[in-house]
Amino acid sequence: MDAKTSSILKILGKNLQTSDLIDAHIRDPKARQRQIESEPLPANITQVLDEAAAEIPDQTAWHFFEDGVAETYRQVRDNVNRLTDGLYKLGIRKGSHVGVMIAGNVAAFPTTWLALGRLGAIMVPINDRYSSNELDYIINDSDAEWLIIDVQLLTCLEGMAKRPEILSDQHIITVGNSSNAAYHRHADVMAGGDASFVADEPPGPEDLMNIQYTSGTTGFPKGCMLRHSYWTGIAKVAARRDGLVYKNILASTPYYYMDPQWLTLMAFYQRGTLFVARRQSSTRFMEWVRRYNIHFCLFNEMFYRHAPHPEDRQNALRRVNIYGLRKELHQDLQDRFNVQAREAFGMTEIGASMFMPLEAADMIGSGSCGMPCAFRECRVVDEHGHDVPDGEIGELVVRGPNILLGYYNKPEATRDAFFGDWFRTGDLFRRDGRGYFYIVGRIKDMIRRNGENISAREVESVIAQAPGVGDVAAIPVPHETRGEDVKVYVIPEQPDTPPAAEDLIAFAQDRLAPFKVPRYVEFVNKFPRTPSGKIAKNIIKAAKPDLREGAWDSEEKRQR
Repeated sequence: MDAKTSSILKILGKNLQTSDLIDAHIRDPKARQRQIESEPLPANITQVLDEAAAEIPDQTAWHFFEDGVAETYRQVRDNVNRLTDGLYKLGIRKGSHVGVMIAGNVAAFPTTWLALGRLGAIMVPINDRYSSNELDYIINDSDAEWLIIDVQLLTCLEGMAKRPEILSDQHIITVGNSSNAAYHRHADVMAGGDASFVADEPPGPEDLMNIQYTSGTTGFPKGCMLRHSYWTGIAKVAARRDGLVYKNILASTPYYYMDPQWLTLMAFYQRGTLFVARRQSSTRFMEWVRRYNIHFCLFNEMFYRHAPHPEDRQNALRRVNIYGLRKELHQDLQDRFNVQAREAFGMTEIGASMFMPLEAADMIGSGSCGMPCAFRECRVVDEHGHDVPDGEIGELVVRGPNILLGYYNKPEATRDAFFGDWFRTGDLFRRDGRGYFYIVGRIKDMIRRNGENISAREVESVIAQAPGVGDVAAIPVPHETRGEDVKVYVIPEQPDTPPAAEDLIAFAQDRLAPFKVPRYVEFVNKFPRTPSGKIAKNIIKAAKPDLREGAWDSEEKRQR
């Protein structure tokens, strides 16, 4: 074992051996990135499955443990082929747009995604909590010709006011048994298919795979056009960037989001097993991690907020991805859960774009998102698209060979989203002299007070540290001369005993420049959220005509 390999294993702990490394002669992160980029990507998402099934047919590919469904790579491949053949017999072809709306994480969802990928059809994932009005929008905006829908959600379909003519009953496939005899049953479609199916015209890397809708915090959701190479690329990066073997991977967020989709292919690349929870649960998460010896997962701050458990450190985790974790908690999280936690940055449009290498132990608690990963270039620019000097704040722009093609049916939005071939993320970043990137906030989540720009994210990160604060959201309040004032909405840790508003203001005054200190404080029980869990600030702002109402005014020392 060479010195570099030994030092990395020492950082990781867990009594790892060289057999736990994808490359026993582990190299630096940039060398691993060059290797990832030098190898050709699979032609499409199903080639990743096929290669794994050829090598390890009897290995468990996925385990939907709450349903008791575990399938080997051979079984998954055969089921995908049967479903593909069945869908083909119904008339779904390469280029067909197919909405998929399934309640919870069940094996039918990834099986359907892979079957559509085998055909070259285009999947439109749909949030299972959408109303009929929202379903109207997604179906019509995406030009969906077919809908695969859970029987539990049929009332949503039946309530559509703008159901297109092409989406007849004969173009509906139900997951579960429906009383409507005109609908096709997903199980029957798969059972009637041939496991030896071969597509006449297999899709290639540049063919469209998903129209993936964003959560729409500032307006109607937009459909991101994502190619096969988008999925094969970001999954390969996740599987290979650390140089570690991750045999057991956990997915608990909904399949209609991007994460479980790339986690599925990541597990296939690793020749491992994806363990899938039906729905996210912060109280049961670490129990799942321990029970299934999970090596890799996405780790949310809400898991950390639960009271410490005697078995927190008793796990097989080798790395967890954290997104936007408060930097003050980073080291304690690692110590408490005996895990290497690393930041990363990505979004639906561009997939994985940055990550913090495991080797960068000196960056723990820095708040940095890391460096660009394979297939990605990142810059920080001004409003004209010109680079700003290191240390200065600007907009993050990203480019790469497999980012989104654009927004479906929205040419103006697509035009406005790019500086040439650089995608405008809408996020404010800075880069340090070593090349590490740090997120500052959202361009549209800025508060402008007396000519000064204030990042809502920065204000929130400070108030979140105050005693008694469970969660916080900062928004602008109009002011006749200053332009805007700062208001924070606070969810107390203990609803019956919230902290005093004056104490929160004093806490902020010790940690923020005077112009950033909130003027208004309002306590609430919960926040409206987008389907992806983000605080829906547009709803908060529209909740009442006068946003000062119901808040403590720190300047006038009174409750409004």
